[in-house]
Amino acid sequence: MEFLYLLWALEKLHYYLDGGVFEVITGCNSVKSLLNMTIPNRHMLRWQIAIQEYRGNMNIAHKAGNIHKSSDGFSSWSLANTPDNPAYVPLKAELQIPIE
Repeated sequence: MEFLYLLWALEKLHYYLDGGVFEVITGCNSVKSLLNMTIPNRHMLRWQIAIQEYRGNMNIAHKAGNIHKSSDGFSSWSLANTPDNPAYVPLKAELQIPIE
């Protein structure tokens, strides 16, 4: 998922990043290792090709999640699925699927 986030950000911010040198700080070490794979499978190769134009200008750094607390605050912040939560979705108790 982290790599898909990176692809999304590169696509959205292309106008600002094109030609400049920048650093990507991620909490997922596999993003960095994915780019350095010598014999990737076809899916990984497709992702490597998707960011090929940024390879010379982009530095990917790994910063552990317990050190890099501000990076993923909203996606790792979970709220209980209770009626007082604005995003509450009633679930069938036995199946844990949304009631339609």
